[in-house]
Amino acid sequence: MKRLKAFSMFLFLSLTIFPILSFSQNPEWINFTAGNYVQAVAIEGNYVWVGTSGGLVRIDNMTGNKIFYNRANSGLPDNMVYTIAIDGQGNKWIGTLGGLARFDGINWTVYNTSNSGLPLDWVYTIAIDGQGNKWIGTDWGIVAKFDGVNWTVYNIVYSGWESNRVNAIAIDSQGNKWIGTKFGGLAKFDGVNWIFYNIDNSGLPSNCVNAIAINGQGNKWIGTPGGLAKFDGVNWTVLNTGNSGLPYNWVYSIAIDGHGNKWIGTDLGLAKFDGVNWTVYNTSNSGLPDNVVLAIAIDGQDNKWIGTAGGLAKFDGVNWNVYKTGNSGLPNDVVWAIAIDIQGNKWIGTNWGGLAKFDGVNWTIYNTGNSGLPNDKVLAIAIDGQGNKWIGTAGGGLTKFDGENWTVYYTGNSGLPNDWVNEIAIDGQGNKWIGTDGGLAKFDGVNWTVYNKSNSGLKSNYVLAIALDGQGNKWIGTFGGLTRFDGVNWIVYNTDNSGLPSNVVLTIDIDGQGNKWIGTARGLTKFDGANWTVYKTSNSGLPDDYVFAIAIDGQGNKWIGTDGGGLAKFDGANWTVYKTSNSGLPSNYVRAIAIDGQGNKWIGTDGGGLAVYREGGVRLDVEKNTSEIPFGFKLYQNYPNPFNPVTKIRYSIKDTKPVMIKLYDIVGREVTTLVNEVKDAGEYEVELNAGKFGLSSGVYFYQMKAGDFTSIKKMVVLK
Repeated sequence: MKRLKAFSMFLFLSLTIFPILSFSQNPEWINFTAGNYVQAVAIEGNYVWVGTSGGLVRIDNMTGNKIFYNRANSGLPDNMVYTIAIDGQGNKWIGTLGGLARFDGINWTVYNTSNSGLPLDWVYTIAIDGQGNKWIGTDWGIVAKFDGVNWTVYNIVYSGWESNRVNAIAIDSQGNKWIGTKFGGLAKFDGVNWIFYNIDNSGLPSNCVNAIAINGQGNKWIGTPGGLAKFDGVNWTVLNTGNSGLPYNWVYSIAIDGHGNKWIGTDLGLAKFDGVNWTVYNTSNSGLPDNVVLAIAIDGQDNKWIGTAGGLAKFDGVNWNVYKTGNSGLPNDVVWAIAIDIQGNKWIGTNWGGLAKFDGVNWTIYNTGNSGLPNDKVLAIAIDGQGNKWIGTAGGGLTKFDGENWTVYYTGNSGLPNDWVNEIAIDGQGNKWIGTDGGLAKFDGVNWTVYNKSNSGLKSNYVLAIALDGQGNKWIGTFGGLTRFDGVNWIVYNTDNSGLPSNVVLTIDIDGQGNKWIGTARGLTKFDGANWTVYKTSNSGLPDDYVFAIAIDGQGNKWIGTDGGGLAKFDGANWTVYKTSNSGLPSNYVRAIAIDGQGNKWIGTDGGGLAVYREGGVRLDVEKNTSEIPFGFKLYQNYPNPFNPVTKIRYSIKDTKPVMIKLYDIVGREVTTLVNEVKDAGEYEVELNAGKFGLSSGVYFYQMKAGDFTSIKKMVVLK
């Protein structure tokens, strides 16, 4: 499977941040989710409870009002909600990838493997019997019964083989439990005895049972990848595309209405079967938002509530209404890349959802259907000095977007060596350095230069990461190790000749002291140019050895995204780990990190959407503009500008304050700290020597912070 790689370009240069939410006290975590993948629907009076890939949603059927519950604002243990059941007291029982939750409308109670008898935290299905017992299906073919106090665990084994997932549970009028598994077929449990049905001993068309519904006559209707099966206790009848009006054999969901009609969700739409006739609804002939129908529930007014891979639909038999089930305009919950422009806009690359721009209030979506984007799988984003967005895609090549026009570069019309673009970095001269599956490309806007194994020091053509230091060196991460390229010479670091723990280099960042922080498939490495320090789960607080993303904040803290271990903060001595179990992080699979001018960490995850985190509270309020600051606080334009090699920066302080002035390069990487001390009221001047820091020609930014005052100016080194 293609690796999930997205390098997080980031800028600390936001001049304006717009408000999106109003809180009496700012939360430390906010989750933005697409929530379009609707896997569960349950009805409670006028309320429709919807389980999505982005959390839980309550929709008022009368008013259409929605309440969103996710990891950041509730007791929900995970944003991936697979199933919902409602008991006689109105408690919502919610199955997630992080355990089982009970919600009474006010309070949340979470059951997981660490605090209860729940055997596994992955809960796929729940059914409630006449005595109020909860029957809970989990991974590895394990079913748990919970009576409110005691847990009883059953391993479903047939012929000595254990199924790896319980997909469905239904309870008939005699109290028998009918249990569908992913590979082990169907099981009937009467409380004492087990009977197993599979393709070898019954008419079941597949051993993968996705859904079970039981009608008033006691017939079991069973959805499988091989079609729909009816079982009356003796006889089996199979309905598939070859002998019925079923639009596709892969059946995900089944519901039976008060008239006995079967509503069947498939991979190619929704089917109604009255016992004789078939009616098929899909995106071409109805208001169905997506043809993959994952969940169906029917309310007291006979409305069908249909969960799809593209959102929720209500169908009253004539009219269709589609409901947004995400709390944002994010088009997809797999976020691979994030970049922040100088206006503070967040540019977010997703898997299959294309590119999103978020200005703090509004979302703008660019995809293959409404823009010049060549592919909806966005792996990398970089922003140049003119504000152009350079977008790398998975198979569609490289795209430049100037805000109006799209220019696409691919192997057929340019020197790009491969259309799978993993990484983009932009140097001080505006050259684009592009990492692909076919080598490294340099593009100056006209000419292409390609470096690969045959003509350079690269040891692999799979280029996953690029970072540029203050001396103009390119640090290149590949499947074959780390390479430094100074424009002439190539130096290769790998497991044979250095302290690098793995030759698979996934991400690179460079701190203010010039240290290279390198994320690999076997840990995090710091390289100071001479010494290697390796951090792994075995010798540090790193929560997982697969490091996908690194970002460094203004205080020098390293924020590290891992593959299943969550997010880690490392201050050089101490480790703080954020997971779904102890924070508002929506997924433990972190693919991208960017840090804005307010200190908010924007975190892209695989399946959990986008999260924002800031210690002490997320700040999405309007940042003060320099023109609104009372007289006395001011950052002046450096003089001379452009300069070579020396310039001076003047600033004024109204009253005693800690003052910090930092220098950043064009892609937002910190070059150095010019001032970091408490200053009394007055005017000051600091000198910058470009030669001292090895600054190459190009655009740089300097930022001053003094209390609540923040200002940024641009300078140009011209050699």
